Amino acid sequence: MVKKGAIEEIFSKALFADEPKEYRISYRDFQRIKETSLPEFLVQSNNFQTIPISRIKSIKKSNTILFEKN
Repeated sequence: MVKKGAIEEIFSKALFADEPKEYRISYRDFQRIKETSLPEFLVQSNNFQTIPISRIKSIKKSNTILFEKN
């Protein structure tokens, strides 16, 4: 059995046990960093088909950083 990564754990909690609109995702789009809400990110990324997980730079919930890539 494969262990879930940190990002998958945060997404799972946000979608099924919390309010997903409170989560902000920052991701790399070519040379720029864009920020959007979690539900909007899932639509834009087409379920990680057009924007892979590896492009996520940070995940925030109400001014608290839950994940940040160096």
